Formats: sequence, C-alpha cells, structure tokens
Amino acid sequence: MTELILIRHGETEWNVAELFRGQIDIALNETGVKQAELLAGYLSTSTIEAIYSSPLQRALKTAELIAIPHQLKVNVEPDLIDFNFGKWQGLSHREVKERYGDLYARWINHPERVKMPDGETLDEVRRRTARVIDKVIKKHMGTVVIVGHRVVNKVIICALLGLDNSHFWKVRQDTGGISIFARQNEQFILTRHNDTSFLTPPARAQMSDF
Repeated sequence: MTELILIRHGETEWNVAELFRGQIDIALNETGVKQAELLAGYLSTSTIEAIYSSPLQRALKTAELIAIPHQLKVNVEPDLIDFNFGKWQGLSHREVKERYGDLYARWINHPERVKMPDGETLDEVRRRTARVIDKVIKKHMGTVVIVGHRVVNKVIICALLGLDNSHFWKVRQDTGGISIFARQNEQFILTRHNDTSFLTPPARAQMSDF
C-alpha cells in the first residue's frame, strides 16, 4: 500500500502580507523555518521511503529539513512548482482586485474557468501534477512525502478525491499542514486532512486561505 503525505511548505513573508507568490522564489521566514523543523520532528519516527519537492526554495527547504532524520535525498520535481499566477505574481490582494476586478471575481467564484494573464489554468496544474503522482505510485510501495504549495496541493487533493477543479475553494491546506492519502484497491482514501496539531506556537501569522 502506498501512502502519500502531502505537505504545504512553511510560512513566508509573502504569505503574511498576502502577496501572490506563484513561481517567484520566496524563502521561508523565521516562522516558516520553525514550522518545517516541527514537521521534521513530527515525522522523524515515521518510515518514509522517499521525499519529493517543488524546486522553489520555500518548499525545498521544508522538504530538506524533513529529510534529515531519515537520511534521504530530496527528489526535486519541476511539475510540483507553484501555480503560475502570471501578471498577478508579486501583487497584493488589493492590487489584484483593483486591476483585474472581473477576473478576480471569476477566480473566487469559478476558479476552474480562469486562465491567468501570462500564467496557467488549474487544469494545466492538474495535468502536470498527475504525472508526479503516477510516477510515485509506480515507483514506491511505502510512505512518500510530497512537499508543495497551496494551489498545487489543493488541485492534487481534488484530483485524488475524484473532484473537478470547481471544488478548489472547498479544500484548504494551511502552511505546514499535512494531508494523508492511502492508496487501496487502486483508489485514494483521505485519512487525514490539513493537520497542523504539531505546530506549537508560533504556528503561523494568519489563518486565511492564502
């Protein structure tokens, strides 16, 4: 039985400021590093076969700290990179609402219908992350850690549950959060979702889905 531990990276200053990050390579802040260290401690007694990560440093640093107790090398997967928000990247919520009001409203109400200006669609994220999941389940039989990003992980969770991308906003994963899937009889079963119980204060600066 393959078990997937899907993890969102630790906090960054852009999470706190609610700036759209996308594929801009932002580092963990002090709280984010602490979250990653707590994650590493929490998972240190688990038997982990492999660890995969987005190439962006906020995810990769989180993955590397988790890998240390297990003496594992992190497998960097380009297809796990964060959602390409295109021209929204680096902008605040307020700026996006002012400049892209209609598109922002569609993103909130029908994210599955949005093509970001100079960026991606959620369907494109779904296709590229499916390649990673297929690779993992073909290669591994034990527990595998995947460290990614908010949008990417939400898309993966919807896909594994058999939900289309219109359900995107019905799923939440906080910074440092863990969601676990067990693969049984060729289907994925969600056994735990958005667990942050191990993140002793300071856990994160804010609780919004950003």
